[in-house]
This record gives sequence, structure tokens and C-alpha cells, in this order.
Amino acid sequence: MSRVVADNSYLPSPSRDNIPLREVAGADSSPTLGHLLKCVGDLQKEVAGDETPVHQALAISGCPEPRSIPFVLSFTNITYSIKVRRKFTLRRRAAADPESGEPAFSSTKTILNDISGEARDGEIMAVMGASGSGKSTLIDALANRMAKGSVKGEITLNGEQLESRLLKVISAYVMQDDLLFPMLTVEETLMFAAEFRLPRTLSKSKKKLRVQALIDQLGLRNAANTVIGDEGHRGVSGGERRRVSIGTDIIHDPILLFLDEPTSGLDSTSAYMVVKVLQRIAQSGSIVIMSIHQPSYRILGLLDKMIFLSRGQTVYSGSPSNLPVFFSDFKHPIPENENRTEFALDIIRELEGSPGGTKTLVEFNKSWQALKRGNDAVQTNGLNLSLKEAISASISKGKLVSGSAAAGAAPTSLVPTFANPLWIEMAVLSKRSVTNSRRMPELFGVRLGAVMVTGFILATMYWRLDNSPKGVQERLGFFAFAMSTMFYTCADALPVFLQERYIFMRETAYNAYRRSSYVVSHALVSLPSLLFLSLAFSATTFWAVGLDGSFMFYLLIIFASFWSGSSFVTFLSGVVPHVMLGYTIVVAILAYFLLFSGFFINRDRIPGYWIWFHYLSLVKYPYEAVLQNEFEDPVKCFVRGVQIFDNTPLASVPADLKGKLLDSLSSSLGIKITSSTCVTTGADILQQQGVTDLTKMGCLWVTIAWGFFFRILFYLSLLFGSKNKRA
Repeated sequence: MSRVVADNSYLPSPSRDNIPLREVAGADSSPTLGHLLKCVGDLQKEVAGDETPVHQALAISGCPEPRSIPFVLSFTNITYSIKVRRKFTLRRRAAADPESGEPAFSSTKTILNDISGEARDGEIMAVMGASGSGKSTLIDALANRMAKGSVKGEITLNGEQLESRLLKVISAYVMQDDLLFPMLTVEETLMFAAEFRLPRTLSKSKKKLRVQALIDQLGLRNAANTVIGDEGHRGVSGGERRRVSIGTDIIHDPILLFLDEPTSGLDSTSAYMVVKVLQRIAQSGSIVIMSIHQPSYRILGLLDKMIFLSRGQTVYSGSPSNLPVFFSDFKHPIPENENRTEFALDIIRELEGSPGGTKTLVEFNKSWQALKRGNDAVQTNGLNLSLKEAISASISKGKLVSGSAAAGAAPTSLVPTFANPLWIEMAVLSKRSVTNSRRMPELFGVRLGAVMVTGFILATMYWRLDNSPKGVQERLGFFAFAMSTMFYTCADALPVFLQERYIFMRETAYNAYRRSSYVVSHALVSLPSLLFLSLAFSATTFWAVGLDGSFMFYLLIIFASFWSGSSFVTFLSGVVPHVMLGYTIVVAILAYFLLFSGFFINRDRIPGYWIWFHYLSLVKYPYEAVLQNEFEDPVKCFVRGVQIFDNTPLASVPADLKGKLLDSLSSSLGIKITSSTCVTTGADILQQQGVTDLTKMGCLWVTIAWGFFFRILFYLSLLFGSKNKRA
């Protein structure tokens, strides 16, 4: 029976009777997503503190009830261990372990030890235990979030081994932390998730219908137009934020849903509402597996199966209703009016503190489970559908919206790896980034202010430079400082990706979009702001300082400097996980770039063993480009006659004496040098500075190429460094 959600405010009163709706699909055809979105209904449950709409099954005229599609996720003998270093002391030398051959200061710690269980569609399985018991590790192992080969055991869906690629597209993982863009509204957040996870063959209107239905299902109607918020911006409540996080991952209606402590940090009412939503998701045909620390009595009534862990071992596995019988057989009966899970956790803690630990409870659970399996052997519920058939049937029912069943196809080919092509992903990513940034104009305002203040100081400091030898030196200083400022200003781009890192990792872990799409859109979105900053700085300094050459080239080389600097900082943000460490590295490397740029020491004077760093310097190429733009005029003269004595000890002698010295120098050289004779042109200055490698256009293209190079490195860092898996 189709279970979907919509507004049923037209109903006179809540009712549990089936409500006939108008015919929306032919009797012989499976309902499409559009039909499913029309065949919906919400009933308001009259329970104090629970305002979420009940996931109500409706009888749909013309939409025949499909046969049950069973999914069973089985995991057997799941084991996970890590190596732990012991403190090595001089008193005891490291000896080899006779069994493993490992030194004594290294040992193996077992996090999960022979965990087995089974979860079915329509059920919520809760993994419980004290802190450090292995709850989150088990969830990560089942969700394939561990390094390849680190987990031993078998995980199957309907008896077939789950491939990593298939698991990514039929499952979703909700992290413990709510990783959302703070300045997007609830509806916008879910709509962007729909744009990523739903195929482009689905119309915009149907995607909006899916989002609206999901908002109702999550009980977020009153907060639909409220921003998510953060520390500096008031937004939705903690419970609503958690439900939005769940919504972004279930927008495509996955078969498997994993959640790491979804009720953590929430009050009892918010926690209950979250688990109530998960119950409705399970009832729609999904397998829901979550870790939870200590559920309340009301939450306990929503759970179907529980696994209690203690130091990585199973101490109980079964339904909540069997918990009193289990502990009664263990000679620790649960008192009446006592919270079952609290009592169980207290018993487990007491045993963990005893000399024998929980070994007796672990062994008792094994024998109790074996006896229970023997008693239930006659009640088998065999699966009559293969994994391929089950997935195909689920897609036809409306689950896995991004899928398109193909007859005879393998399970991995039933659903595409990505729901949309590259250009769609880039467009959606760009739109989301622009929307979020547009609502925080203070970030760009601060950056623009820094550039404008720097330009104003430089313009007033180097006001209207002349063409004297002193003016030439001052121009060189201005160019060196201005070009290095372009790169230092880009350092504020460092936190941008660091803030989005875990959102990116969560979304790409389950193929919401390609990493290449993110890299390209990230670059495209940055270009307009970089162009605006370049124009602001160029217009502030070019005429005020009295620069020569082409203003357009001056603007282009500054824009190219911003581009390469921004790309460099973006690459570092993909490699360095901490903001302060990133700032330290950026400042240090940019200082080295300036040192080897050719301003402080000419290229010809740099030692041979450091010359390689000169060519790696990002500041070198824009610095040489602006020098060539300034001094490329072969006619313009910068040193005439007696000006050759400037910047020398003879600069302070009287003008008459300088004239006599000039006449004496002329007679010695055999060349007539008068006070108007041009001694040094722009070409001579470029030669003196060692700027002879590349033309100014060559320097421009190299600067732009550096930007693309670092964007490629950024992509590689995301490809190999953001796997979102444990070691």
C-alpha cells in the first residue's frame, strides 16, 4: 500500500479509516512518482508534544496494493581491530610478541568482536551501549565507512554481497553533527538536496512536490521558511535542525538509512519526534539502523529491534519486548515501572566494573539466542525475491527516485551512480553557494574593505611618482608590495572550504554529486568577486600612483594574481584540516614567494641551489609582468644627464660640480653626455632587474596557469584525501 504524505487539512477530523481518493493511475500500471505525490495524506496525531503528522496509509482508487517487497540486511561475525601504541620505557625493552610478531610496545585493540544481526524493511534497529562500546563503529562498518579490508565479516542484502557502489546509491548516512548551510531556509536546503539526488528527467514541479511532502512528513511545515542559522544567526531549533539533516539524506527515498546518534543533544520531546519520523520512514519500506545512547520510555516503544554492545561484544540482540524475559532468565529481573534500557545499561556497567567483566552476559546471550532461534525455526519467512528483483520492484513503487529499472539489468546498474550530469551539478552547486554567500554580505564587505584600504594607503604613500631614479626605485617597491598584497588578501578564503569540508564529505560519500563538479563550481563562483576586487584595487592605485603602460593589462594581471592566489589557498584548505595551521602555512609560504620573487635580490644573484624556488614563486610572474608593463616604452627615459649621480654619494654635491663631473666623464668615455642626454631607458631597468625571461603576456599566462594547476591539485586532494572513512 502506498505511503506518502500531503496536507489533508480538508478532513473534518482525524480518522484511521481508509480514505478513498480519485483515480490517479491505471489499474494495471505501477504508480509513478507523480502519482505517489498526489496519493498522499497526513493525519494529525493528538498526542501532547507530538506535532508531526502521522505517516498514514491511504487506500488509493486505481492504485492497486503492490505485493510486499522484503529487504533483509544481514551482518555476520563483524570484527574490527586497531593497533594501539604502548608507552615505551627504558626499563623494559621491546620484545616481540610470540604470536603476532609485533613489538611489545604495540598491541591490538578489538573495537568490534564477532557482531551478528539482522535488520528488515519496516523496522528500526537501535544499537545501544555505553560510551566507547562500539555503537558508532558498528554503524560505520555497516554503512561501508571504514577503510577497505579493515572490517572482517560478511554483510549481505537479501543474501547477496553488497558492493560499495551499489550501497552508495541505495543508502543514506546521517552524521551525528548537523552539517548544513546556515543561511539557507529549511525549504531551500531540502530543495537543493532534491536537485542533487533526483534526476533531471523529473520536472521542477514534481521535485517541489516531493520536497513539500517531505516537509510535512518531517513535521517542518511551520519552519519551512526559517533559515537554518548558526552561532551568529538565529534559526531553527535543535530538533528541527536534526530533522532537516535527516531530510537531506532521504530525499531520494533510500532503501537503507544509517544514523549516528540522531537524538544526541536533543530534549526528550524533540528526540521522540525525530524517532517518530524515522518510524514512518521505515514503514515506507526502508531499513533504518541507528545508534542511540539511552532512549526514553516513549522512544523505546517505537523501536523494533535492539543490539546492546559492551566493549565491542553483543550482550543482547532482539526486540524490546523480549528484554524483560532475557534479564529474568539471566537472574536479573527488571522491576515494574522501571525503564528497561536504563536498567539494562546499569547492569552492563556493573558487570563491566566487575573482575569477570561482561563475559557471563555475552555467553548467556549466545545460548539464549541459539535457544530462541530453535524455537522460532518453524516461523521462517523466506525471501522469494532476489536483490535485483527487490530493487527493481522498489523503484517501481517510488523508492530510489533517482533509479530507473531496466529489465535483466544487474543490481548495480538498476540505479545510476549519479542522478544528474556534470553541468546540472555545477549549476546547482553554484546557485547554492551564491545564495548562501549573498545572505552574508559582511564577508565580502570585509574583504573589499581590506583591498580598498590597502589601495588607498598605497595610492597616498606613492602619490604621483616621477620618472627620476628615486621614482624608479619607489615604483619597484610599490609593485612588489602590491603584488604580494594580492596573495595575502586571498588568505581569507582559507576558512571557506574548511567550513564546508564535512558537508562536502557527507554529500559526496553517497554520490550526491561529483567532486569535479564541486571544484569547477567553486572556481566559477569565486571569479565575479575576484574581478570586482581587482577592479577596485586597479582603479584606486593606477592613476593615483602615476603608473604608465596599459591599464587594462594592469587590471588583468591583478585579476590573474587574485585567481592564482585564491587557487593556492583553496588547495591548502583541501590539504590542511585546521584554520590556524592553514594560516601559518599560507603566511610562511607567501613570505618565501616574495623573498624569491626577484625584488629583494635579482635573479642573477640568487644562489644556484635556490634558483628553483625563484621559478616556483607565484609572486615572480605578476611582479615581472607589471614591471614590463611599466617600463616597456623604448622611448621613455628615466635617467638623464646629472641624474646618474642620484642614489650615489655624489648626489649631494652642487649642480655646477655635477656638470663638471659630467663633462669629465664625457671626455673620458668619448661620448657627449649633456644634462638632457638619456642615460637609462625602461629596457635598461628591466635588464638591471633581471626581467628578461618572459614577455609580459607570457607572465600573465603563467600566472593564470598556476591558478588552474592549484585547482587540479585541489581536486586531487578531494579525490584522495576526503574519503570520509575510518582507517
